[in-house]
Amino acid sequence: MDIQAYMFELGRNARRAARALAAAGTGAKNLALLRTADALLAQAEALREANQRDLAEGRARGLDDAFLDRLALTEPRIQAMAQGLREVAALPDPVGEITGMAYRPTGIQVGRMRVPLGVIGIIYESRPNVTADAAALCLKAGNASILRGGSESLHSNRAIAQCIQEGLAAAELPRAAVQVVETTDRAAVGELIRMREYVDVIVPRGGKGLIARITEEARIPVIKHLDGICHVYIDDRAAMEKAVRVAFNAKTQRYGTCNTMETLLVARAIAPSILPVLGEMYREAGVELRGCPETRAFLPHAREATEEDWSTEYLAPILSVRVVDGLDEAIDHIERYGSHHTDAIVTEDFTRARRFLAEVDSSSVMVNASTRFSDGFEYGLGAEIGISTDKLHARGPVGLEGLTSQKFVVLGDGHIRQ
Repeated sequence: MDIQAYMFELGRNARRAARALAAAGTGAKNLALLRTADALLAQAEALREANQRDLAEGRARGLDDAFLDRLALTEPRIQAMAQGLREVAALPDPVGEITGMAYRPTGIQVGRMRVPLGVIGIIYESRPNVTADAAALCLKAGNASILRGGSESLHSNRAIAQCIQEGLAAAELPRAAVQVVETTDRAAVGELIRMREYVDVIVPRGGKGLIARITEEARIPVIKHLDGICHVYIDDRAAMEKAVRVAFNAKTQRYGTCNTMETLLVARAIAPSILPVLGEMYREAGVELRGCPETRAFLPHAREATEEDWSTEYLAPILSVRVVDGLDEAIDHIERYGSHHTDAIVTEDFTRARRFLAEVDSSSVMVNASTRFSDGFEYGLGAEIGISTDKLHARGPVGLEGLTSQKFVVLGDGHIRQ
């Protein structure tokens, strides 16, 4: 296969489809999403069969359990994909919304209209549900998408793409509105991130190595986050039961996600009472603890934490634990080692909670809630195309508004500038 020719053809088709989507009505876009959701449920068995092929090949390649968990398409995850599509269909369509319209002294009216970005290239690794989520959000926001999943999920992605094509056909929208790259050749990624004439934005989702490569080599704007080193800080004015519940859930609800807690910070005054309780719960759950010297005094079974541990995204049942003097030291630790993804404080002190919200520079900052809530679905976005730790254009879970831009619109009645 001539990879460059193949990718350029996808790009040309996507550009044409983007023009049609920009003019498409909300009803057509919603119909495509709802019919895709129906197809996912109707073809659930075929999806699972395709996914089992991916899982079997992944095991043969020696992929670890955390990776295989991200790759798996279970019945609840298929239902969640369909529900996510319906949630996106139910959301208000941002395209065409005009805001801030006001008269200027000259008599003209000036405002801003929300418009699609155009063509979005999405590069992702193991999670096949990204195919449905990304396609849905791009479609509702009026964008054409080129989806390049990992080789490990090729069969699953093809099966999901077939459902999407059924939805597009039902709504009489162009098939090229959503295109899945059919080759696993890595050269396809290199072409995609350089096709400035066809692609407007790149969104990478995957490991740190993939995102670092895309960031370094892309000639197109990138919406990204490198890793999710998320923290929970238990303040000495935290409610004990609440703190235990939040800290346990933030780590153990699911291990292989970017919003899973990787470091637990505990105020020195509360450490003697809460660490033994949490330590036993983590041990029963099979979580390996790596702690500072003070932590290990309370939890002798914990391994000694290294400097590298504080800046590691494990994506596994491993947790770093550090005892800190208080709020200031916790914020300093997060600033030094964090990835500006998601960080939480557990406290009953309103002033400290407000300080944490104001001073922790992350895309999501939480009070008395598990970091696992940092997710587009949980935030009411229907689904997310990724979580951005950038500060420009989009930050945090990227939903419909993050996939649009604004242009100025001017209304006059024969006005001329003097």
